[in-house]
Amino acid sequence: MKKLLLLPLLLCYSYFALPHGYIEYPASRAYLCKLQSNQNCGAVQYEPQSVEGLKGFPLKGPADGKIASANIASFSPLDAQQPFRWTRMLIETSTFDFFWRLTAIHRTTKWEYFITRKDWDPSKSLTRAQFELTPFCKFEKVEMPPSLVMHTCHLPKDYQG
Repeated sequence: MKKLLLLPLLLCYSYFALPHGYIEYPASRAYLCKLQSNQNCGAVQYEPQSVEGLKGFPLKGPADGKIASANIASFSPLDAQQPFRWTRMLIETSTFDFFWRLTAIHRTTKWEYFITRKDWDPSKSLTRAQFELTPFCKFEKVEMPPSLVMHTCHLPKDYQG
């Protein structure tokens, strides 16, 4: 059976067009802080739902080097980047579901999921150059979502392991 190592940033970077919430599965970097699987996270361990950046990535949004924290100072520990700093989630197949827990529901316009490039350097700060700038999964729908949301996505073939 093939396994996929879901790159750490895939989990925390898909938040750029959502109501306040976090990805429970595969667990986001911020949610893993809440679960204490990730250590020394700062304030985000108490409010992973508050890591929300501006809409419009990659043209807008947080500055390079501040992407994981959404440029929120109290969440700056999320921007620390070292090869083994963050817990990684194993994905068994190339098709999988994202499960979101929304804590402050409001109308959404779209959900986009970005992934780091295959040649990204996990020892360097996260910048737009580290990402595929086209979402690998996208849902466009203006709606008031429920408190639990599921999106089925497919990783690009070249990300199968």
